[in-house]
Amino acid sequence: MISYEYSTDFKLSSEEGYTSWIKAVVELYNKEIGELTYRYMSDSELLEFNIQYLNHDTYTDIISFDYSVGDIVSGDILISVDRVRENSVEFGSPFHVELLRVMSHGVLHYLGFKDKTVKESRIMREQEDIAIKLYNEFHVEQ
Repeated sequence: MISYEYSTDFKLSSEEGYTSWIKAVVELYNKEIGELTYRYMSDSELLEFNIQYLNHDTYTDIISFDYSVGDIVSGDILISVDRVRENSVEFGSPFHVELLRVMSHGVLHYLGFKDKTVKESRIMREQEDIAIKLYNEFHVEQ
Protein backbone atom coordinates (compact mmCIF):
# COMPACT_ATOMS: atom_id res chain seq x y z
CA MET A 1 0.00 0.00 0.00
CA ILE A 2 1.24 3.48 -0.84
CA SER A 3 0.06 6.38 1.28
CA TYR A 4 0.65 10.12 1.17
CA GLU A 5 0.94 12.62 4.00
CA TYR A 6 1.15 16.40 3.70
CA SER A 7 2.28 19.05 6.16
CA THR A 8 2.40 21.88 3.59
CA ASP A 9 -0.16 23.32 1.21
CA PHE A 10 1.23 21.08 -1.57
CA LYS A 11 -0.97 18.15 -2.66
CA LEU A 12 -0.55 15.63 -5.45
CA SER A 13 -3.15 16.05 -8.16
CA SER A 14 -3.90 12.34 -8.44
CA GLU A 15 -2.70 10.02 -5.69
CA GLU A 16 -4.16 7.05 -7.58
CA GLY A 17 -2.12 7.89 -10.68
CA TYR A 18 1.11 8.30 -8.73
CA THR A 19 0.42 5.05 -6.90
CA SER A 20 0.03 3.19 -10.21
CA TRP A 21 3.25 4.75 -11.48
CA ILE A 22 5.33 3.89 -8.39
CA LYS A 23 3.98 0.33 -8.42
CA ALA A 24 5.03 0.05 -12.07
CA VAL A 25 8.53 1.31 -11.23
CA VAL A 26 8.89 -1.29 -8.48
CA GLU A 27 7.55 -4.05 -10.75
CA LEU A 28 10.23 -3.21 -13.36
CA TYR A 29 12.69 -4.75 -10.90
CA ASN A 30 10.52 -7.76 -10.06
CA LYS A 31 9.68 -6.49 -6.58
CA GLU A 32 6.39 -5.79 -4.79
CA ILE A 33 5.07 -2.83 -2.81
CA GLY A 34 4.68 -3.38 0.90
CA GLU A 35 4.03 -0.30 3.05
CA LEU A 36 5.36 2.84 1.40
CA THR A 37 4.65 6.34 2.70
CA TYR A 38 5.47 9.62 0.97
CA ARG A 39 5.57 12.59 3.34
CA TYR A 40 5.65 16.07 1.77
CA MET A 41 6.99 18.80 4.04
CA SER A 42 8.87 22.09 4.25
CA ASP A 43 12.63 22.61 4.25
CA SER A 44 12.62 23.33 7.99
CA GLU A 45 10.67 20.17 8.79
CA LEU A 46 12.96 17.95 6.73
CA LEU A 47 16.03 19.64 8.24
CA GLU A 48 14.82 18.56 11.68
CA PHE A 49 14.71 14.92 10.50
CA ASN A 50 18.12 15.29 8.88
CA ILE A 51 19.63 16.55 12.13
CA GLN A 52 17.81 14.11 14.41
CA TYR A 53 18.22 10.88 12.45
CA LEU A 54 21.26 11.43 10.21
CA ASN A 55 23.22 14.02 12.21
CA HIS A 56 23.41 16.24 9.11
CA ASP A 57 22.74 19.94 9.63
CA THR A 58 22.00 20.61 5.94
CA TYR A 59 18.97 21.04 3.76
CA THR A 60 18.13 18.17 1.44
CA ASP A 61 15.33 17.31 -0.97
CA ILE A 62 14.76 13.76 0.27
CA ILE A 63 15.41 11.44 3.16
CA SER A 64 14.40 7.82 2.86
CA PHE A 65 14.04 5.23 5.60
CA ASP A 66 14.17 1.74 4.10
CA TYR A 67 12.12 -1.00 5.76
CA SER A 68 12.22 -3.39 2.80
CA VAL A 69 12.47 -7.11 3.41
CA GLY A 70 13.41 -9.42 0.57
CA ASP A 71 11.36 -8.55 -2.49
CA ILE A 72 8.86 -6.42 -0.55
CA VAL A 73 9.63 -2.70 -0.91
CA SER A 74 8.67 -0.67 2.16
CA GLY A 75 9.74 2.58 3.72
CA ASP A 76 9.15 6.23 4.48
CA ILE A 77 10.15 8.82 1.89
CA LEU A 78 10.30 12.36 3.24
CA ILE A 79 10.37 15.09 0.58
CA SER A 80 11.01 18.81 0.98
CA VAL A 81 8.64 20.55 -1.42
CA ASP A 82 10.64 23.77 -0.91
CA ARG A 83 13.87 22.08 -1.99
CA VAL A 84 12.21 20.46 -5.03
CA ARG A 85 10.99 23.92 -6.08
CA GLU A 86 14.48 25.40 -5.68
CA ASN A 87 16.06 22.51 -7.58
CA SER A 88 13.65 22.99 -10.45
CA VAL A 89 14.81 26.60 -10.78
CA GLU A 90 18.49 25.74 -10.31
CA PHE A 91 18.42 22.95 -12.91
CA GLY A 92 16.00 24.68 -15.28
CA SER A 93 13.58 21.79 -15.04
CA PRO A 94 9.82 21.94 -14.46
CA PHE A 95 8.79 21.44 -10.83
CA HIS A 96 6.79 18.38 -11.79
CA VAL A 97 9.80 16.66 -13.37
CA GLU A 98 11.94 17.36 -10.30
CA LEU A 99 9.18 15.96 -8.11
CA LEU A 100 9.09 12.77 -10.18
CA ARG A 101 12.86 12.50 -9.95
CA VAL A 102 12.81 12.75 -6.15
CA MET A 103 9.83 10.41 -5.76
CA SER A 104 11.51 7.75 -7.88
CA HIS A 105 14.91 8.35 -6.25
CA GLY A 106 13.70 7.13 -2.86
CA VAL A 107 12.19 3.97 -4.27
CA LEU A 108 15.28 3.30 -6.38
CA HIS A 109 17.37 3.31 -3.19
CA TYR A 110 15.06 0.61 -1.82
CA LEU A 111 15.61 -1.34 -5.03
CA GLY A 112 19.35 -1.36 -4.42
CA PHE A 113 20.61 1.66 -6.35
CA LYS A 114 23.16 3.87 -4.61
CA ASP A 115 24.52 7.36 -5.32
CA LYS A 116 27.69 7.73 -3.23
CA THR A 117 30.19 7.58 -6.11
CA VAL A 118 30.21 9.29 -9.49
CA LYS A 119 29.47 5.99 -11.23
CA GLU A 120 26.63 5.15 -8.84
CA SER A 121 25.17 8.65 -9.29
CA ARG A 122 25.24 8.27 -13.07
CA ILE A 123 23.44 4.92 -12.86
CA MET A 124 20.92 6.37 -10.39
CA ARG A 125 20.20 9.27 -12.77
CA GLU A 126 19.68 6.82 -15.65
CA GLN A 127 17.21 4.85 -13.53
CA GLU A 128 15.39 8.04 -12.52
CA ASP A 129 15.08 8.93 -16.22
CA ILE A 130 13.59 5.50 -16.94
CA ALA A 131 11.07 6.01 -14.12
CA ILE A 132 10.13 9.48 -15.42
CA LYS A 133 9.55 8.09 -18.92
CA LEU A 134 7.37 5.37 -17.41
CA TYR A 135 5.33 8.04 -15.64
CA ASN A 136 4.35 9.48 -19.02
CA GLU A 137 2.70 6.16 -19.88
CA PHE A 138 0.28 6.66 -16.99
CA HIS A 139 -0.85 10.13 -18.12
CA VAL A 140 -1.14 11.30 -14.54
CA GLU A 141 -2.54 14.83 -14.39
CA GLN A 142 0.07 17.39 -13.39
